[in-house]
Amino acid sequence: MTSIKQSIESTTIRKTMLRILPFTFLCYVIAYLDRVNLGFAALEMNADLALTAEVFGLLSGIFFIGYFLFEVPSNMIMHKVGAKVWIARIMITWGIITIGTGFVQSATHLYAARFLLGIAEAGFFPGIILYFTYWFRSKERGRASSSLILALPIGTIIGAPLSTWIMDNIAWSGIAGWRWLFILEGIPAVILGVIALFYLKNRPRDAKWLTDEEKNWLENELDKERQQSLVVNKASKLAMVKDSKVWKLALIYFANYSAMYGLSFFLPSIIKSFSTGSSNMEIGWLTIIPAIVGIPAILFFGWSSDKRNEHKNHLIVSFLIAAAGFIACGFANSTTTLIVAITFAAIGLYGFCGAFFSFMTLFFTETTAPAGIAMVNAFASLGGFIGPMIFGQLAISNGMFLIAALAILACVILLTFKQTGLSGESRNDNIEITTVNQNVNIEKIG
Repeated sequence: MTSIKQSIESTTIRKTMLRILPFTFLCYVIAYLDRVNLGFAALEMNADLALTAEVFGLLSGIFFIGYFLFEVPSNMIMHKVGAKVWIARIMITWGIITIGTGFVQSATHLYAARFLLGIAEAGFFPGIILYFTYWFRSKERGRASSSLILALPIGTIIGAPLSTWIMDNIAWSGIAGWRWLFILEGIPAVILGVIALFYLKNRPRDAKWLTDEEKNWLENELDKERQQSLVVNKASKLAMVKDSKVWKLALIYFANYSAMYGLSFFLPSIIKSFSTGSSNMEIGWLTIIPAIVGIPAILFFGWSSDKRNEHKNHLIVSFLIAAAGFIACGFANSTTTLIVAITFAAIGLYGFCGAFFSFMTLFFTETTAPAGIAMVNAFASLGGFIGPMIFGQLAISNGMFLIAALAILACVILLTFKQTGLSGESRNDNIEITTVNQNVNIEKIG
Protein backbone atom coordinates (compact mmCIF):
# COMPACT_ATOMS: atom_id res chain seq x y z
CA MET A 1 0.00 0.00 0.00
CA THR A 2 2.81 2.39 0.87
CA SER A 3 4.55 1.85 -2.48
CA ILE A 4 1.25 2.33 -4.34
CA LYS A 5 0.59 5.57 -2.45
CA GLN A 6 4.10 6.82 -3.17
CA SER A 7 3.61 5.98 -6.85
CA ILE A 8 0.35 7.96 -7.00
CA GLU A 9 2.00 10.85 -5.17
CA SER A 10 5.05 11.08 -7.44
CA THR A 11 3.01 10.62 -10.63
CA THR A 12 0.40 13.23 -9.64
CA ILE A 13 2.97 15.82 -8.61
CA ARG A 14 5.01 15.26 -11.78
CA LYS A 15 1.96 15.55 -14.04
CA THR A 16 0.72 18.66 -12.26
CA MET A 17 4.07 20.42 -12.36
CA LEU A 18 4.64 19.62 -16.04
CA ARG A 19 1.17 20.84 -16.94
CA ILE A 20 1.05 24.07 -14.92
CA LEU A 21 4.57 25.38 -14.35
CA PRO A 22 5.90 25.80 -17.92
CA PHE A 23 2.81 27.71 -19.05
CA THR A 24 2.59 30.01 -16.02
CA PHE A 25 6.34 30.60 -16.30
CA LEU A 26 6.01 31.66 -19.94
CA CYS A 27 3.11 33.99 -19.08
CA TYR A 28 5.14 35.64 -16.31
CA VAL A 29 8.15 36.11 -18.61
CA ILE A 30 5.89 38.13 -20.91
CA ALA A 31 4.35 39.98 -17.95
CA TYR A 32 7.74 41.00 -16.58
CA LEU A 33 9.02 41.98 -20.01
CA ASP A 34 6.01 44.20 -20.69
CA ARG A 35 6.36 45.73 -17.23
CA VAL A 36 10.05 46.71 -17.42
CA ASN A 37 10.65 47.25 -21.15
CA LEU A 38 10.07 50.93 -20.39
CA GLY A 39 13.61 50.98 -18.97
CA PHE A 40 15.10 49.93 -22.32
CA ALA A 41 12.78 52.20 -24.30
CA ALA A 42 14.07 55.09 -22.15
CA LEU A 43 17.44 54.91 -23.93
CA GLU A 44 15.73 56.66 -26.88
CA MET A 45 12.23 57.53 -25.71
CA ASN A 46 13.33 60.01 -23.04
CA ALA A 47 15.03 62.18 -25.64
CA ASP A 48 12.12 61.91 -28.12
CA LEU A 49 9.53 62.90 -25.50
CA ALA A 50 11.84 65.27 -23.56
CA LEU A 51 11.56 63.28 -20.30
CA THR A 52 13.82 64.19 -17.37
CA ALA A 53 15.14 61.59 -14.88
CA GLU A 54 12.58 62.80 -12.30
CA VAL A 55 9.71 62.46 -14.78
CA PHE A 56 10.91 59.03 -15.89
CA GLY A 57 11.12 57.90 -12.25
CA LEU A 58 7.47 58.85 -11.76
CA LEU A 59 6.49 57.23 -15.06
CA SER A 60 8.21 53.99 -14.03
CA GLY A 61 6.46 53.94 -10.68
CA ILE A 62 2.94 55.05 -11.63
CA PHE A 63 2.29 51.56 -13.03
CA PHE A 64 2.35 50.31 -9.45
CA ILE A 65 -0.26 52.80 -8.23
CA GLY A 66 -2.86 51.25 -10.55
CA TYR A 67 -1.52 47.83 -9.60
CA PHE A 68 -1.88 48.61 -5.89
CA LEU A 69 -5.45 49.90 -6.16
CA PHE A 70 -6.86 46.93 -8.08
CA GLU A 71 -4.82 43.97 -6.87
CA VAL A 72 -7.01 42.82 -3.97
CA PRO A 73 -10.30 43.18 -5.91
CA SER A 74 -8.70 41.29 -8.81
CA ASN A 75 -7.75 38.30 -6.64
CA MET A 76 -11.18 38.23 -5.01
CA ILE A 77 -12.82 38.14 -8.45
CA MET A 78 -10.47 35.37 -9.60
CA HIS A 79 -11.41 33.26 -6.58
CA LYS A 80 -15.07 33.59 -7.58
CA VAL A 81 -15.02 33.32 -11.39
CA GLY A 82 -12.08 30.91 -11.74
CA ALA A 83 -8.45 31.28 -12.68
CA LYS A 84 -8.57 30.49 -16.38
CA VAL A 85 -11.13 33.18 -17.27
CA TRP A 86 -9.58 35.86 -15.07
CA ILE A 87 -5.95 35.21 -15.99
CA ALA A 88 -6.96 35.26 -19.66
CA ARG A 89 -8.73 38.60 -19.15
CA ILE A 90 -5.69 40.07 -17.41
CA MET A 91 -3.29 39.01 -20.15
CA ILE A 92 -5.41 40.15 -23.09
CA THR A 93 -6.06 43.61 -21.64
CA TRP A 94 -2.44 44.26 -20.62
CA GLY A 95 -1.27 43.12 -24.07
CA ILE A 96 -3.60 45.58 -25.79
CA ILE A 97 -2.45 48.44 -23.53
CA THR A 98 1.23 47.59 -24.11
CA ILE A 99 0.66 47.72 -27.87
CA GLY A 100 -1.13 51.07 -27.44
CA THR A 101 1.87 52.45 -25.52
CA GLY A 102 3.79 52.40 -28.79
CA PHE A 103 1.61 55.24 -30.06
CA VAL A 104 1.94 57.74 -27.17
CA GLN A 105 2.87 61.30 -28.13
CA SER A 106 3.65 62.95 -24.79
CA ALA A 107 4.51 62.36 -21.15
CA THR A 108 0.80 62.75 -20.31
CA HIS A 109 -0.13 59.94 -22.69
CA LEU A 110 2.60 57.79 -21.17
CA TYR A 111 1.38 58.47 -17.62
CA ALA A 112 -2.10 57.30 -18.64
CA ALA A 113 -0.80 54.21 -20.46
CA ARG A 114 1.37 53.08 -17.56
CA PHE A 115 -1.38 53.64 -15.00
CA LEU A 116 -3.85 51.65 -17.12
CA LEU A 117 -1.27 48.89 -17.57
CA GLY A 118 -0.99 48.61 -13.78
CA ILE A 119 -4.78 48.29 -13.50
CA ALA A 120 -4.90 45.70 -16.28
CA GLU A 121 -2.09 43.55 -14.89
CA ALA A 122 -3.19 43.86 -11.23
CA GLY A 123 -3.78 40.46 -9.76
CA PHE A 124 -1.75 38.43 -12.26
CA PHE A 125 1.20 37.52 -10.04
CA PRO A 126 -0.71 37.11 -6.74
CA GLY A 127 -3.36 35.30 -8.77
CA ILE A 128 -0.79 32.75 -9.93
CA ILE A 129 0.54 32.35 -6.37
CA LEU A 130 -3.07 31.80 -5.20
CA TYR A 131 -3.58 29.38 -8.10
CA PHE A 132 -0.61 27.34 -6.88
CA THR A 133 -2.35 26.85 -3.51
CA TYR A 134 -5.17 25.10 -5.44
CA TRP A 135 -2.73 22.61 -6.97
CA PHE A 136 0.40 22.23 -4.79
CA ARG A 137 0.98 21.29 -1.16
CA SER A 138 3.13 23.59 0.96
CA LYS A 139 6.17 21.33 0.45
CA GLU A 140 5.94 21.74 -3.33
CA ARG A 141 5.17 25.45 -3.38
CA GLY A 142 8.79 26.52 -2.88
CA ARG A 143 9.77 24.73 -6.09
CA ALA A 144 6.63 25.92 -7.87
CA SER A 145 7.11 29.57 -6.92
CA SER A 146 10.84 29.33 -7.71
CA SER A 147 10.06 28.11 -11.21
CA LEU A 148 7.68 31.04 -11.64
CA ILE A 149 10.15 33.59 -10.29
CA LEU A 150 12.75 32.33 -12.77
CA ALA A 151 10.76 34.47 -15.19
CA LEU A 152 12.36 37.58 -13.64
CA PRO A 153 15.99 36.85 -14.58
CA ILE A 154 15.08 34.97 -17.76
CA GLY A 155 12.75 37.82 -18.77
CA THR A 156 15.73 40.15 -18.42
CA ILE A 157 18.07 37.79 -20.27
CA ILE A 158 15.61 37.58 -23.17
CA GLY A 159 14.25 41.11 -22.94
CA ALA A 160 17.47 43.10 -22.68
CA PRO A 161 19.06 42.03 -25.99
CA LEU A 162 15.66 41.67 -27.70
CA SER A 163 14.46 45.14 -26.70
CA THR A 164 17.72 46.86 -27.59
CA TRP A 165 17.93 44.91 -30.88
CA ILE A 166 14.41 46.06 -31.83
CA MET A 167 15.34 49.67 -31.11
CA ASP A 168 18.56 49.45 -33.12
CA ASN A 169 17.20 47.52 -36.11
CA ILE A 170 13.46 48.06 -36.58
CA ALA A 171 11.98 51.32 -37.85
CA TRP A 172 9.25 50.04 -40.16
CA SER A 173 6.97 52.65 -41.76
CA GLY A 174 9.16 55.39 -40.31
CA ILE A 175 8.07 54.52 -36.74
CA ALA A 176 10.83 54.77 -34.12
CA GLY A 177 12.36 51.56 -32.75
CA TRP A 178 11.27 52.22 -29.17
CA ARG A 179 7.67 52.37 -30.37
CA TRP A 180 8.00 49.02 -32.17
CA LEU A 181 9.44 47.63 -28.93
CA PHE A 182 6.07 48.13 -27.18
CA ILE A 183 4.00 47.02 -30.18
CA LEU A 184 5.90 43.78 -30.82
CA GLU A 185 6.31 42.85 -27.15
CA GLY A 186 2.61 43.39 -26.39
CA ILE A 187 1.34 40.89 -28.97
CA PRO A 188 2.46 37.66 -27.15
CA ALA A 189 0.38 38.60 -24.07
CA VAL A 190 -2.80 38.72 -26.17
CA ILE A 191 -2.02 35.36 -27.80
CA LEU A 192 -1.20 33.64 -24.48
CA GLY A 193 -4.33 35.12 -22.91
CA VAL A 194 -6.51 33.42 -25.54
CA ILE A 195 -4.61 30.12 -25.05
CA ALA A 196 -5.11 30.35 -21.25
CA LEU A 197 -8.90 30.11 -21.73
CA PHE A 198 -8.51 26.60 -23.10
CA TYR A 199 -5.32 25.40 -21.39
CA LEU A 200 -5.76 26.25 -17.69
CA LYS A 201 -8.06 24.31 -15.35
CA ASN A 202 -9.42 25.89 -12.17
CA ARG A 203 -9.05 22.96 -9.73
CA PRO A 204 -7.69 19.38 -9.72
CA ARG A 205 -11.21 17.98 -10.07
CA ASP A 206 -11.43 19.68 -13.50
CA ALA A 207 -8.18 18.19 -14.81
CA LYS A 208 -8.80 15.66 -17.58
CA TRP A 209 -5.07 14.90 -17.63
CA LEU A 210 -5.29 13.34 -14.12
CA THR A 211 -6.93 9.99 -13.38
CA ASP A 212 -9.82 9.87 -10.89
CA GLU A 213 -7.48 8.26 -8.35
CA GLU A 214 -4.93 11.04 -8.80
CA LYS A 215 -7.58 13.76 -8.54
CA ASN A 216 -8.93 12.28 -5.30
CA TRP A 217 -5.46 11.91 -3.79
CA LEU A 218 -4.50 15.49 -4.59
CA GLU A 219 -7.81 16.97 -3.39
CA ASN A 220 -7.55 15.00 -0.12
CA GLU A 221 -3.96 16.14 0.46
CA LEU A 222 -4.86 19.79 -0.13
CA ASP A 223 -7.93 19.50 2.13
CA LYS A 224 -5.74 18.16 4.96
CA GLU A 225 -3.45 21.18 4.70
CA ARG A 226 -6.40 23.56 4.68
CA GLN A 227 -7.69 22.01 7.88
CA GLN A 228 -4.24 22.33 9.50
CA SER A 229 -4.02 25.94 8.37
CA LEU A 230 -7.31 26.73 10.11
CA VAL A 231 -5.73 25.66 13.41
CA VAL A 232 -2.81 28.12 13.35
CA ASN A 233 -3.94 30.99 11.11
CA LYS A 234 -6.70 33.59 11.22
CA ALA A 235 -9.90 32.16 9.78
CA SER A 236 -11.70 35.43 8.99
CA LYS A 237 -10.63 38.22 6.64
CA LEU A 238 -11.07 40.85 9.36
CA ALA A 239 -8.86 38.95 11.81
CA MET A 240 -6.31 38.43 9.03
CA VAL A 241 -6.18 42.18 8.29
CA LYS A 242 -5.52 42.85 12.01
CA ASP A 243 -2.74 40.24 12.16
CA SER A 244 0.64 41.97 12.52
CA LYS A 245 2.38 39.11 10.69
CA VAL A 246 0.55 39.99 7.47
CA TRP A 247 1.78 43.59 7.60
CA LYS A 248 5.29 42.40 8.40
CA LEU A 249 5.18 40.21 5.30
CA ALA A 250 4.12 43.24 3.26
CA LEU A 251 7.01 45.34 4.61
CA ILE A 252 9.54 42.59 3.95
CA TYR A 253 8.35 42.16 0.38
CA PHE A 254 8.23 45.97 -0.04
CA ALA A 255 11.98 46.14 0.62
CA ASN A 256 12.71 43.56 -2.07
CA TYR A 257 10.24 45.14 -4.48
CA SER A 258 11.83 48.60 -4.13
CA ALA A 259 15.27 47.23 -4.95
CA MET A 260 14.18 44.90 -7.74
CA TYR A 261 12.11 47.40 -9.69
CA GLY A 262 14.28 50.42 -8.94
CA LEU A 263 17.10 48.56 -10.67
CA SER A 264 14.89 47.04 -13.39
CA PHE A 265 13.87 50.45 -14.67
CA PHE A 266 17.09 52.38 -14.06
CA LEU A 267 19.88 49.83 -14.57
CA PRO A 268 20.21 50.48 -18.34
CA SER A 269 20.44 54.23 -17.67
CA ILE A 270 22.85 53.74 -14.73
CA ILE A 271 25.14 51.57 -16.88
CA LYS A 272 24.96 54.16 -19.68
CA SER A 273 26.09 56.89 -17.24
CA PHE A 274 29.14 54.78 -16.30
CA SER A 275 30.01 53.70 -19.85
CA THR A 276 29.43 56.65 -22.15
CA GLY A 277 29.74 55.76 -25.81
CA SER A 278 28.33 52.24 -25.43
CA SER A 279 25.65 51.17 -27.93
CA ASN A 280 22.15 50.12 -26.86
CA MET A 281 23.04 46.49 -27.57
CA GLU A 282 26.21 46.68 -25.43
CA ILE A 283 24.18 48.11 -22.54
CA GLY A 284 21.61 45.35 -23.04
CA TRP A 285 24.28 42.63 -22.74
CA LEU A 286 25.71 44.16 -19.57
CA THR A 287 22.21 44.35 -18.08
CA ILE A 288 21.70 40.59 -18.28
CA ILE A 289 24.78 39.66 -16.20
CA PRO A 290 23.03 40.06 -12.78
CA ALA A 291 20.02 38.19 -14.17
CA ILE A 292 22.16 35.22 -15.22
CA VAL A 293 23.48 34.90 -11.66
CA GLY A 294 19.90 35.23 -10.39
CA ILE A 295 18.81 31.92 -11.93
CA PRO A 296 20.90 29.58 -9.71
CA ALA A 297 20.18 31.86 -6.72
CA ILE A 298 16.41 31.38 -7.11
CA LEU A 299 16.75 27.64 -7.60
CA PHE A 300 19.12 27.16 -4.69
CA PHE A 301 17.14 29.21 -2.15
CA GLY A 302 13.86 27.61 -3.26
CA TRP A 303 15.27 24.08 -3.14
CA SER A 304 17.13 24.63 0.15
CA SER A 305 14.16 26.21 1.96
CA ASP A 306 11.86 23.37 0.79
CA LYS A 307 14.38 20.65 1.72
CA ARG A 308 14.95 22.06 5.21
CA ASN A 309 11.33 23.20 5.61
CA GLU A 310 12.79 26.49 6.85
CA HIS A 311 12.31 29.89 5.25
CA LYS A 312 13.02 32.71 7.69
CA ASN A 313 16.79 32.23 7.91
CA HIS A 314 17.04 31.88 4.13
CA LEU A 315 15.29 35.23 3.75
CA ILE A 316 17.57 36.91 6.30
CA VAL A 317 20.67 35.65 4.46
CA SER A 318 19.27 36.85 1.12
CA PHE A 319 18.74 40.38 2.47
CA LEU A 320 22.21 40.53 4.03
CA ILE A 321 23.78 39.57 0.70
CA ALA A 322 21.68 42.17 -1.13
CA ALA A 323 22.56 44.90 1.41
CA ALA A 324 26.30 44.19 1.06
CA GLY A 325 26.01 44.35 -2.72
CA PHE A 326 24.17 47.68 -2.72
CA ILE A 327 26.62 49.24 -0.28
CA ALA A 328 29.43 48.20 -2.64
CA CYS A 329 27.47 49.73 -5.55
CA GLY A 330 27.43 53.04 -3.68
CA PHE A 331 31.24 53.13 -3.80
CA ALA A 332 31.56 51.92 -7.43
CA ASN A 333 33.66 54.16 -9.67
CA SER A 334 33.76 52.11 -12.87
CA THR A 335 31.43 50.01 -15.02
CA THR A 336 33.22 46.79 -14.01
CA THR A 337 32.97 47.51 -10.28
CA LEU A 338 29.32 48.48 -10.66
CA ILE A 339 28.37 45.29 -12.54
CA VAL A 340 30.25 43.05 -10.05
CA ALA A 341 28.56 44.73 -7.05
CA ILE A 342 25.08 44.65 -8.62
CA THR A 343 25.57 41.00 -9.57
CA PHE A 344 26.39 40.19 -5.93
CA ALA A 345 23.29 42.12 -4.78
CA ALA A 346 21.25 40.16 -7.35
CA ILE A 347 22.12 36.88 -5.60
CA GLY A 348 20.25 38.19 -2.55
CA LEU A 349 17.37 39.79 -4.44
CA TYR A 350 16.64 36.73 -6.55
CA GLY A 351 17.39 34.29 -3.72
CA PHE A 352 14.72 36.06 -1.66
CA CYS A 353 12.19 35.32 -4.40
CA GLY A 354 13.06 31.63 -4.28
CA ALA A 355 12.03 31.33 -0.61
CA PHE A 356 9.53 34.09 0.14
CA PHE A 357 6.39 33.05 -1.71
CA SER A 358 6.27 29.60 -0.15
CA PHE A 359 6.87 31.30 3.22
CA MET A 360 4.04 33.79 2.64
CA THR A 361 1.37 31.20 1.84
CA LEU A 362 1.96 29.50 5.21
CA PHE A 363 0.12 32.34 6.97
CA PHE A 364 -3.25 32.10 5.21
CA THR A 365 -6.24 29.76 5.16
CA GLU A 366 -8.23 28.95 2.01
CA THR A 367 -10.71 31.66 3.01
CA THR A 368 -8.16 34.39 3.66
CA ALA A 369 -5.64 33.47 0.95
CA PRO A 370 -7.25 35.36 -1.98
CA ALA A 371 -7.39 38.67 -0.12
CA GLY A 372 -4.30 38.04 2.03
CA ILE A 373 -1.86 37.15 -0.74
CA ALA A 374 -3.15 40.03 -2.86
CA MET A 375 -2.94 42.46 0.07
CA VAL A 376 0.69 41.58 0.83
CA ASN A 377 1.58 41.87 -2.84
CA ALA A 378 -0.41 45.09 -3.29
CA PHE A 379 1.26 46.98 -0.46
CA ALA A 380 4.66 45.57 -1.43
CA SER A 381 4.06 46.74 -5.01
CA LEU A 382 4.23 50.32 -3.74
CA GLY A 383 7.94 49.56 -3.64
CA GLY A 384 7.71 49.47 -7.42
CA PHE A 385 6.70 53.13 -7.19
CA ILE A 386 9.22 54.09 -4.50
CA GLY A 387 12.23 52.23 -5.98
CA PRO A 388 12.29 54.10 -9.32
CA MET A 389 11.56 57.37 -7.50
CA ILE A 390 14.64 56.79 -5.30
CA PHE A 391 16.90 56.50 -8.35
CA GLY A 392 15.08 59.31 -10.15
CA GLN A 393 15.44 61.80 -7.28
CA LEU A 394 18.77 60.86 -5.65
CA ALA A 395 22.33 60.50 -6.83
CA ILE A 396 23.16 56.89 -7.77
CA SER A 397 25.36 56.29 -4.69
CA ASN A 398 22.75 57.69 -2.28
CA GLY A 399 20.05 55.59 -3.92
CA MET A 400 22.15 52.45 -3.46
CA PHE A 401 22.74 53.21 0.22
CA LEU A 402 19.01 53.80 0.81
CA ILE A 403 18.09 50.49 -0.85
CA ALA A 404 20.71 48.75 1.34
CA ALA A 405 19.11 50.31 4.44
CA LEU A 406 15.71 48.90 3.40
CA ALA A 407 17.25 45.42 3.10
CA ILE A 408 18.72 45.67 6.61
CA LEU A 409 15.36 46.85 7.97
CA ALA A 410 13.72 43.79 6.39
CA CYS A 411 16.21 41.56 8.25
CA VAL A 412 15.21 43.16 11.55
CA ILE A 413 11.52 42.58 10.79
CA LEU A 414 12.17 38.93 9.93
CA LEU A 415 13.85 38.42 13.31
CA THR A 416 10.54 39.34 15.00
CA PHE A 417 8.76 36.27 13.53
CA LYS A 418 8.41 33.68 16.25
CA GLN A 419 6.58 31.11 14.18
CA THR A 420 6.12 30.51 10.50
CA GLY A 421 2.65 29.15 9.96
CA LEU A 422 2.91 25.47 9.02
CA SER A 423 6.66 25.33 8.51
CA GLY A 424 9.07 23.16 10.44
CA GLU A 425 9.84 25.97 12.89
CA SER A 426 6.33 25.86 14.28
CA ARG A 427 5.44 22.24 13.76
CA ASN A 428 5.60 21.42 17.47
CA ASP A 429 3.36 24.39 18.26
CA ASN A 430 0.88 23.19 15.65
CA ILE A 431 0.83 19.68 17.08
CA GLU A 432 0.17 21.06 20.57
CA ILE A 433 -2.64 23.28 19.31
CA THR A 434 -4.19 20.43 17.34
CA THR A 435 -4.03 18.18 20.40
CA VAL A 436 -5.76 20.80 22.54
CA ASN A 437 -8.51 21.20 19.95
CA GLN A 438 -9.00 17.45 19.75
CA ASN A 439 -9.29 17.25 23.56
CA VAL A 440 -11.85 20.04 23.57
CA ASN A 441 -13.89 18.24 20.92
CA ILE A 442 -13.76 14.98 22.91
CA GLU A 443 -15.01 16.79 25.99
CA LYS A 444 -17.88 18.31 24.00
CA ILE A 445 -18.83 14.90 22.63
CA GLY A 446 -18.67 13.46 26.15
